[in-house]
Amino acid sequence: MPKTIRQTATFRASPRAVYEALMDSRKHSAFTGSPARIERRPGGRFTAYGGYLEGVTLELVPDRKIVQFWRSRNWPPYHYSTVTFALTPVRGGTRLRFTQRGVPNGDYRAKRGGWVSSYWEKLRTYLER
Repeated sequence: MPKTIRQTATFRASPRAVYEALMDSRKHSAFTGSPARIERRPGGRFTAYGGYLEGVTLELVPDRKIVQFWRSRNWPPYHYSTVTFALTPVRGGTRLRFTQRGVPNGDYRAKRGGWVSSYWEKLRTYLER
C-alpha cells in the first residue's frame, strides 16, 4: 500500500529564493551537487540527481507552490507519486510544507530520510550561506 510523507522545513530565505532553488536547473544542481534539468512550466519534464529522479510539473504558482508527478528510478515502472511544495513567508524566512503521496511501501523510509538529507539540509546550507 503506498504511503504519504509529510514534512515541514523552515529556511532563512525568501519564498522566491526557495522557489528558484527548486525550479531553476542551475540552482538546483548547485545545491544538490548533482545534475538537474527542469522545464519551468506546467507539463514540463524534470530530472534531478543525474536522472535518478524524474517527473512532470503539474502546477506552478511562482514563489508559493509547486506540484509534480515524481518518481525514483528504483520504483516499479510507471509508478509516480504526487509531490507538493507549499511555500509560506514567515518572520525571517520561508516555511516549506512538503507532501509526497503514493510512495511505495518498500521505499518509504529511504525517501522520508532522503528528503531531509538530500534536500532540506542541502537547501538550507545553499540558501543560508
